[in-house]
Amino acid sequence: MPGKKKGDTIKTAIHDFEGDQTYTEKPGHNFHLNYAFAEVNPEEYAGLVIAGGRAPEYLRLNQQVLEVVQHFMEKDKPLAAVCHGIQILTAARVVEGRRLTAYPAVGPEVSLAGGTFVPVDATEAVVDGNLVTSPAWPGHPALIREFLKVMGATIDLNAGSPATTSVEYLT
Repeated sequence: MPGKKKGDTIKTAIHDFEGDQTYTEKPGHNFHLNYAFAEVNPEEYAGLVIAGGRAPEYLRLNQQVLEVVQHFMEKDKPLAAVCHGIQILTAARVVEGRRLTAYPAVGPEVSLAGGTFVPVDATEAVVDGNLVTSPAWPGHPALIREFLKVMGATIDLNAGSPATTSVEYLT
């Protein structure tokens, strides 16, 4: 978050769908920050997942965050984003010519940034090359499944041992 550094604690918000015209917002978890954006070297990461919620509205103002996203798209590394996380992609100017989905209220931003907004059910994901997107948290299973495919990971449930694939999240 802007103005926050390693060691700080941040509050989060949870968006939920309860039959209202739009999502509702409730207090989420408090997270202790153990890393700062200034410390991130994107060369050290194989994939990037951008969470949704309220944070992208602010994170898209952070030049270091935008540069990390640009690195992943320029290097064709796996990148996943959900819900309002797509606002970071549009601010980073990396969606031009790409097909992706987002929370419906973010759809106009996708179009204005030169992307093609694909409306899908909240439980679905859209894949365009290295980019995997989903409109909201009910799509997490599809988003993660497709992101792992893009990462080249395989999970063999019959192997008798836990999966060895590790995914790090930068939020």
